[in-house]
Amino acid sequence: MLPRSGDVLHVNRAASVQFAEPIYFRVIRVHDWPTYHGWVWLDGYELDPSGDAVERRSIFVQLNGLRQLQTNAGRHNYPQARRPVRTNSSTLAARVRVG
Repeated sequence: MLPRSGDVLHVNRAASVQFAEPIYFRVIRVHDWPTYHGWVWLDGYELDPSGDAVERRSIFVQLNGLRQLQTNAGRHNYPQARRPVRTNSSTLAARVRVG
């Protein structure tokens, strides 16, 4: 599978030993630079678990080690990120028990 612009990939150790800690990666482009058979340079953004870009990167990976994330109605399925609960003072006061 040759990634295309916009694809979101799960990149782990199977793609390259440098990814012992897996990342999510949104592809901007695939370079046509000469390299080893089955390897490719990708430009794109490293994503946090909620899908927000955190850093632009160029990565050198094996194509057969990449895993494309499935899409659902145009949205990617990322692991659920816990979002902080927002409270205002009246909500907080209602939660506090006066003893």
